[in-house]
Amino acid sequence: MSAGPYSFSVFTKPWKSLPAEQLAEKVRTLGFDGIEFPIREGFQVEPHNAAEALPKLSRLMADYGLRIYSVAASTEESVFAACAEAGVPVIRIMLDIDFDEGYWQSEKRIRAYIAGLQPLCERYGVKVGVQQHTGRTRVKTAAGLLRFLEHTDPRCFGAIWDAGHDGLRGEGPDIGLDMLWPQLCMVNLKNAYYRQTNPEDEQQAQWETVFTTGRRGMASWPAVARCLEQRQYEGVLCLTAEYEDERLIDRHIAEDIAYAKEVFSMKRGD
Repeated sequence: MSAGPYSFSVFTKPWKSLPAEQLAEKVRTLGFDGIEFPIREGFQVEPHNAAEALPKLSRLMADYGLRIYSVAASTEESVFAACAEAGVPVIRIMLDIDFDEGYWQSEKRIRAYIAGLQPLCERYGVKVGVQQHTGRTRVKTAAGLLRFLEHTDPRCFGAIWDAGHDGLRGEGPDIGLDMLWPQLCMVNLKNAYYRQTNPEDEQQAQWETVFTTGRRGMASWPAVARCLEQRQYEGVLCLTAEYEDERLIDRHIAEDIAYAKEVFSMKRGD
């Protein structure tokens, strides 16, 4: 199912109510190689039962020719242990700045938090992947993410670069991917744009983020593909299945995986 050196994963957050067998069948039918799974309350695997349920889900996915490439989860030791047992290599997280304490105190706190995770990464052989993300409190750019990762052990910590959030910030894949390349462990494919929410004749424009299909947002997936091919990336491309109209998720993700396979399999420079 893969296109060249890439493995295609999908974030299964939209399908929390599906029984695990139906989820696996859906992912396989769509043409993905595996999943990113959210270990959260109300999902097929929850934090309190991850030790038993995540390995079980991993075995089920394997029966369908799929694997769990990553989980979106908290970083308690029980999650590391469940991932190790299930053969899941990456726990995806994001970082938040606390504006009450200020940036520099937040940075000190986050660095201590990351350092505290290293023994768990080493003990269980599971990497923590850190993603840039728009939003008031998030670490939003590759440059911001680099401050927290540049002196960490790449065997324990990796960067997850998100095309959609990069497009919203305007940093660009040629810059962001190059910055994070030494520790790049996964690439998220989504897309989005800004839409004005108030009348144009008001004094100050106000904006909201609209998540859309791969062809329509501010990020260029072909530009991402060119950057990754130039650097000979061989790894996971995770489509996050995030769209404004949740009623159209199944249709949009089918369109986007077809588009991603087209973009990432074509020869550059033709």
